[in-house]
Parts: sequence; structure tokens; C-alpha cells
Amino acid sequence: MTGPAEPGGVPRAEHKVDVDVLRGLFLFEDLDRERLEWLAAHGVQQEFAAGEPIVRQGDPAERFVVLVEGEIVMVTETPAGTVTMTPTSQPGAYAGAISAYLGDRAPENYTHSLRATKPTRMFVLPAERFRWMMTEWFPMAVHLLDGVRMGGMAQRELIDRRQRLTALGTITAGLTHELNNPAAAAVRAVGDLRDKIRMSRRRLAELAESGIEPERLRALVDLQETCAESVGEVPKRSPLETSDAEDELSDALEDAGVEDAWDIAPPLVGAGFTVDVLEKVRGAAGDRHLNAAVHWMAEAIEISQMLNEVTDATERISSLIASAKQYSQMDRAPYQTVDVRELLDSTLTMFRGKIPPGISLATDYDPALPPVPAYAGELNQVWSNLIHNALDAMGSTGTLTVRTRLEHDTVALIEVCDTGPGVPEELRERIFEPFFTTKAVGEGTGLGLDISFRIVSGRHGGDLRVESRPGDTRFQVRLPLAETPSTAGTS
Repeated sequence: MTGPAEPGGVPRAEHKVDVDVLRGLFLFEDLDRERLEWLAAHGVQQEFAAGEPIVRQGDPAERFVVLVEGEIVMVTETPAGTVTMTPTSQPGAYAGAISAYLGDRAPENYTHSLRATKPTRMFVLPAERFRWMMTEWFPMAVHLLDGVRMGGMAQRELIDRRQRLTALGTITAGLTHELNNPAAAAVRAVGDLRDKIRMSRRRLAELAESGIEPERLRALVDLQETCAESVGEVPKRSPLETSDAEDELSDALEDAGVEDAWDIAPPLVGAGFTVDVLEKVRGAAGDRHLNAAVHWMAEAIEISQMLNEVTDATERISSLIASAKQYSQMDRAPYQTVDVRELLDSTLTMFRGKIPPGISLATDYDPALPPVPAYAGELNQVWSNLIHNALDAMGSTGTLTVRTRLEHDTVALIEVCDTGPGVPEELRERIFEPFFTTKAVGEGTGLGLDISFRIVSGRHGGDLRVESRPGDTRFQVRLPLAETPSTAGTS
């Protein structure tokens, strides 16, 4: 009796399986003899040498396989590398078309590979026979399994949606905090501007009323424009140097008979106004008009400084809004080639107002990392989940590090690192399980990492792992630089 061909086209030998052998497998131990005989009649036993494939990822899911004797290992290939499970020699371990009972909703291809690590015997049942057996023998169980599956998916989707809303609330609070500072600065500067402009107009009127010649007024205007243009371009001084410059200018102003010299000296010094400039003003205005001319210039310079503050504040607001747009991807197609660094920066901007003062932020981006084909909005959700977890782990002190690297010229590595207590070794394999959380009841859904894993692996063909020891925990996201079959052609 022969079965499917091995690699190279040689048919594999198939053997009848004894009913008592099937009864010895935990999967079938509670079946009556009639059903065991049905399995023996419709399935076969096949032998595999060490290292030989039993099912291949991506091949049509046509067989349900059960370990009779030997050792097997499950392997999943991802663009970020091979994920290998722990080998097992437990008789009754099963793999292959395990979802065939779902009928048309079952995966058409194997989602994993199975390989023998030692000489191995497998019980092999065609997927259609497995489906018939499940639906005929255990109809209630099939309905329950399907219900649990569909209910779990619905629950995940609901909690996923709520978690996104919760994350959005957190991000919105941080963005509001960040926007408040430049907005308040702009409002304050505009309020002061009204008073300064009013005073400047009156001072200019006083100069005109005092009979200043037009050519002298023109010279003063030219000097004022020169000083105004230099606002913000004056070389930085130390506090001591600034104090010395203000003292020197104040003394010179007093000697020249300018009123309130100590009040107007600081803004003049901040604009690069020196004793030499004072002499130019004296030459332009004359001694008779010097006091009013210097005060007018001081007010005009302060107006320029306030306008710069408004400009800086509005540019900061525009930058924050641009980061929010980048984070939400409101102006992008759902799938496109993106700069991961821009996505990370926009997410960090959203979080900046929520990072405690005792936590420092460090970024280390690889300039050689090229753009990545991705669902940008979904990746931002991954960054948000990982950064939120890192901040929770550290509490009020520590260092959050976000790093990118190019691996093997084919993979983008993104690391979110924290200096918290670490993830205990016994929990590392469970943290990606849905609904598993180490947080107190009501503080976490246990879906953040599960959602992140599904976005990285399922949507992008990548991989999400954790490396952890006390003081150094790294969540590593690996994304392929080439489009995967699941994303190619998506628009």
C-alpha cells in the first residue's frame, strides 16, 4: 500500500493501524471499539525518518496527523526568521488540518510545518474524513467549539476596539497637555503685544510732536529694523556675561540721560544692542530726542521678540498637529511604504505629555533603515501598546529607549526597551496569550500584546518577541522589507 509521494517523487509506504494502537493514544482513548475500527479503516500509519517533513507550511491542508511513536517539532516560517516550538514525544500529539471541522471556513493551507526529529510513526487521517468524524460523532462539541471560536473573536474585537479607544484617550490627554503650553504662550504674547504696540505708537507720536526731522526719523527706523532682525540671532552669553552687558548698557543709558535705563537695558541687550549702537542712535536722533528714541526702539524690539514667540508657538502647534495626523494616518491610504522613524516619532510625540518627569527618553535610529511596506496606523497602535507597557513597568523612574536596526538587509528591527524589573522567565511564553495580564483586575485587558502580535505577524508577516532581565526588557518587532503574500496588492 502506498501513499502520497515523498520529495523526489517516491511514494511513501502506508500501513494499516491496529485498533489497540489507536486506543493507546490519549486523543482516542475514550472512543468505543466501533469508532476505533472506523478510524483504523479510514486512516493509515506512515513512518518518517529523522529530519523528514510530515506536513509543510503553505501546502494544501489535506491531512490530520497524530503522533504514534517518535518525536516531532512544529516550525513556522516568518520573514523575520524561523519560529520553532519545543519538540514533543507525547503519543497522541496532533497537527495538520486540525480546523477541518469548520468546513469552508477552515484554512485552505497548513499554517505550520511539522517535522520528525527522530524516527517517527504517525497516524494519518484525510481532512475530509476528520471533518465527517467530528460533525457526525460530536455535533454538539463542534457547535461549542465553533461558538467558542466565534465568541472569542467577537470578544477580542470588542475589547480591541475599547482598548484602542482607551489608548486614544491616553494619547489625546498627552496631546492636549502638549498643545496647551505653546497655545498659552501664544495667548500671553498676543496679550502683551497689544500693550506694546499701543505704547510704541504713542512714543512715535511723541517724537513727531517734538519736531524730529524726517531724515533723523528715517535713520532711527533703519536702526530699529536692523536690531529687530537680529532678535534671536544674538550669540548666546553666559548669565554672568549677560549681566555684565546689561550693567554696561544701563550705565551708558543713564549717562546719556535716558530714563528707566535699568528697565529697558535687558530687552535691548537681548537684541544685540550695545554701547556702540547707542552712539549710533544718538547720532541719528540727536541728544534732544535720544530719550524718546531709545524707548521707542526698546518697545519695537520687544514687539519683535513677542512676534518670534508667537511664531515659535504656532510652529510648535503645527508640528504637534502634523504628528497627530501622522500618528492617526488620517491622510494616508491604509497600506503604503512608510518611514518607521516617522511613525515612532509621531507616537512618542503623542506620549510626551504622559511620560513622568523621572523617566528619560532615548532614541537610536539606524540611518540605513529603508522604508517599510506597512499598515501605518496599525503599527502606531503596536508602538503605543509597547510604549504604554514600558512606562507602566518602570513606574516613575527609568529610561525608555526606542531603537531601530537593519538586519540581514531584509528585515527592519524595532526595539522598545525599558529599565523596569523585567518579565519573569515563567511568564514570557504567556504574555502574548489573549486575556493574560499581570496587572490588577480592571487595570488591563490582557489583549495589548495579543493585538500587537496579530498586527505584526498576521498583518505584516513579521515577528514580535521579548528579551528580558531585570533592568533591561526589550520588545523586538521584526518587519520584512519586502511585501508579503498577505499584504502584496493591498490598497
